[in-house]
Amino acid sequence: MSSFAFLSDTGFIKAPAAVDQPFAVAGIAWDGSTTNRPGARFGPRAVRAASHMLCDGTHPLFDVTPEGLLGDAGDLALPNTSLSGMRAAMGAPVAALIRRHHMAWIGGDHSITLPLLRAYRAWLGRPLAVLHFDAHCDTWTDHFGEPSGHGTWVYEAIEEGLVVPECFVQVGIRSAGERAAREYVNDRGGRIHTARQLRGAEGSAALGPVLDDLRRRLAAHGQPPLYLSLDIDCLDPAFAPGTGTPEPGGLSTNQVLTLLEDGADLPWIGMDCVEVAPAYDHAELTSYAAAHFVWTYLCGRVAHASRKA
Repeated sequence: MSSFAFLSDTGFIKAPAAVDQPFAVAGIAWDGSTTNRPGARFGPRAVRAASHMLCDGTHPLFDVTPEGLLGDAGDLALPNTSLSGMRAAMGAPVAALIRRHHMAWIGGDHSITLPLLRAYRAWLGRPLAVLHFDAHCDTWTDHFGEPSGHGTWVYEAIEEGLVVPECFVQVGIRSAGERAAREYVNDRGGRIHTARQLRGAEGSAALGPVLDDLRRRLAAHGQPPLYLSLDIDCLDPAFAPGTGTPEPGGLSTNQVLTLLEDGADLPWIGMDCVEVAPAYDHAELTSYAAAHFVWTYLCGRVAHASRKA
């Protein structure tokens, strides 16, 4: 079994199997719902391999490492061709893992997020807040004639009551689409920060309003638990060419890292990073970005937990 591991002074080491560690990573190697270029089923393997470049795993801002606190649950056993079968198969293992660990899930295409939200909603007994990084709104009411897919999960999550609509915040949206889909989150009371609106916004001062708005929304709705869903195509293809549906005009890695680092104090309950398709990558840029995003999120959680202790 491969693992999300780090490089130490003595060479490559692997995170142990997930048992009783507070944090864990699991792969969801599924891409049966892609609409353009397939290959995201190989994302978990590539992101794990890229994570080996993270030196001793100590974050330069948080000055902590997940090493020793992190386990790897491997890849979930899933069918390869049935969306409904995949989502059904995710139910039991996801429910078990989220009760034992604070999870970071590595996809896979974005259709995996809907069953994850269903599991968290059932476990916590209340709707979630979501911070969603993406080039695409994922609010279409059908998936090119099919009822569900990687472009419908936001619409389905809101319609099913899995999330608090006013606490659903999207960042980096820029793809073509009819108005009803593009503005669906805004129309339901949420907030969309488009990639165009964020052009030139670099650093904590410029990006602070995004997190300030999210904090106000959480406070106004009783501090719901917050989930992070990070589609790697939120990045401009210059930073992440290895994805199934690249869209020019996207975010930079600096922008995403600033938001992850400055938002480390938020009430996160889990995250996913999806749509890494290594076959289309160049020099592993996309896998390295994804590994850094997952690692930064985990380091932020470790730092936050240590401050509370």
